Amino acid sequence: MIAGFVLLLIAGAASVVSARRNQAQTERVNHTYQVTGAIDHFSILAEQLETARRGYILQQNDFALRTYANSMRELPGAVERIARLTADNPAQRLRVINLRAVSERHRASARTTIELMRNTNTAMRAMADFEVDSSFEKMWRLRAVAADMKAIEVRLLAVRNAAQARSTSTLYIVLGVTALLIVLVMGGVVVILRRYTDDLNASQDRLRDLNTGLEGAVADRTTELSRANDEIQRFAYIVSHDLRSPLVNVMGFTAELEATIGPLTALADRVDAAAPELMARDAREALDDLPESIRFIRTSTNKMDRLINSILRLSREGRRTLAPAPVDLAALTATIRDNLQFRLTELGAEIAIETPMAAIVSDRLALEQILSNLVENATKYLAPGRPGRIVVSARREGRRVVIDVADNGRGVAPADHERIFELFRRSGVQDQPGEGLGLAHVRALSYRLGGVIGCNSELGEGATFRLSLPDILKTEPREGIAA
Repeated sequence: MIAGFVLLLIAGAASVVSARRNQAQTERVNHTYQVTGAIDHFSILAEQLETARRGYILQQNDFALRTYANSMRELPGAVERIARLTADNPAQRLRVINLRAVSERHRASARTTIELMRNTNTAMRAMADFEVDSSFEKMWRLRAVAADMKAIEVRLLAVRNAAQARSTSTLYIVLGVTALLIVLVMGGVVVILRRYTDDLNASQDRLRDLNTGLEGAVADRTTELSRANDEIQRFAYIVSHDLRSPLVNVMGFTAELEATIGPLTALADRVDAAAPELMARDAREALDDLPESIRFIRTSTNKMDRLINSILRLSREGRRTLAPAPVDLAALTATIRDNLQFRLTELGAEIAIETPMAAIVSDRLALEQILSNLVENATKYLAPGRPGRIVVSARREGRRVVIDVADNGRGVAPADHERIFELFRRSGVQDQPGEGLGLAHVRALSYRLGGVIGCNSELGEGATFRLSLPDILKTEPREGIAA
């Protein structure tokens, strides 16, 4: 195609050059016709002048006089027009000089005759002079010069006509070659486009087959993953549920031990007072360390209880059936802000909602849990020394809705951007309560809603958590057990 278009450009340029040459030849031919026409016009005027002079001598009428006057007036202009048209021809320039001289003598002779005839006293003399006048010789010489000049132009016309014919033939050949190239290039384009279209259709067919197979494989894999996830959820539920029983026993016996500390301490004090030799030193130290040990056990069991509850909550959320419905993100965020208003007032922080927010169809409860976790995290990790500001916005990008929760808090180190979404992992100074399950729960819920979440932050410059969700959530029937 490139070679064809290059040839077309060359052929087009050749066509333009040939057309200009043909036009130049045509202009030369037309110029020759103008010269011959000017010579013929001059010859007619010269003949009219001679005819008018003879007619006035014979009849002395006004018509002959008017013809004489017109011819006398136009002859100089006719000669100058011939001189102007033949200025580019050296052979004609010499003949123009001769033509101008003969024409002037002819005009002078005619003027003398007419002036003598118009005077009655000299009329007879004019007729006598006319009989011996050399006007016949002047006219013969004038006709000879004009004929010679016209013969040169006729020969030049023949040469130029032949050149024009050759130029026209060349132009037709170039145009024919150009037309042939256009046909060949268009034919090549059609062939290439058909081949490209066939290849494209074949590729689309192969891609369609691959997509069909891929969709089946993805569906099968998704089913397997769903089943595996259900098993994991089921396992987490069973394990955490079964752990609660021994933990409750430990917590109960710890409470009983704590209740016996007082009587045991009183008994030890009486024994020590009545018979100090009966109270061993090791026993006394163990009795003194018992309250601290019980507090440590209670703290550990409480922490374990919170972790088990969190795992149970995650398990229940993972097995809950999603219920897609239109969600007003602005109203949902406003509700979360109102619930946190007391805490925000204590901290001197604010939550700004950028409206309008993009429309979305998703699970309202899951979205509320995600946004609540993100906003509460932002309120936990405000930067000291500056008023806290949290901005929530939502915009549409194609078939997805992107929700940003941005704050001006402490920020997260780039190395921790992914770690903070892992179970039991936290970042930065650990001066706030928590088990490191909030963001893991947020990511798990985001995946269930068909979305992804990420963090963009630098230490000391705040953080932006960006959640991308499909604008319409589509759910599939899934297996699971009731909570």
